[in-house]
Amino acid sequence: MESDEAAEHRMRTMVLEAFADTIIPGEKRGPDDAAIAGVDVGGGAVAGGAIELLEDPAGGLAPALETICVELDEYAREHAAATGLDLDPDLPPFVGLPFEARTSLVEKLTSPDHPDKQMWVGLALFCNMAFDSAPHMHTVDALAAGHPGLLAMGYESPEPDGLWRFPTFSYGRQLADPHPSTTSTGSPA
Repeated sequence: MESDEAAEHRMRTMVLEAFADTIIPGEKRGPDDAAIAGVDVGGGAVAGGAIELLEDPAGGLAPALETICVELDEYAREHAAATGLDLDPDLPPFVGLPFEARTSLVEKLTSPDHPDKQMWVGLALFCNMAFDSAPHMHTVDALAAGHPGLLAMGYESPEPDGLWRFPTFSYGRQLADPHPSTTSTGSPA
């Protein structure tokens, strides 16, 4: 049987996953996946590591995640009541919202006139970062693991020695001559 602490952490994770999936949607991990709405194909913010990034102490949000989830669920209850939606009592309120209602609520929370906008925008930015740049992982490891955001952007894998080299210019032409003191490895002298 699951302990109360484990159940609370699982519910908190579901709320964070539902929020991340609202920011960058992905496909469901299975038929019983309530957190991921499944409105897109491929991996979204959750598959990109949003929860790992949010829970990383280096990001600074980890200590506030419990409070953030409590507030998000309270806003979800209010939103459901105001729009006539019935919530599943077995799910955290935000997770129980249909995707369109989640999107509408997040739009309100991140609007310029919302008093806690900075917190919600910050949470959304972390979800975007997890998908766009995988800052919680070494890039080589993220690519080897098939990170959905890096792959969607067409991020190239390194050469077999783990280094990236760019034999052609990204603009199709050299934009400037290297500084005369640049070493053969490309470092400034």
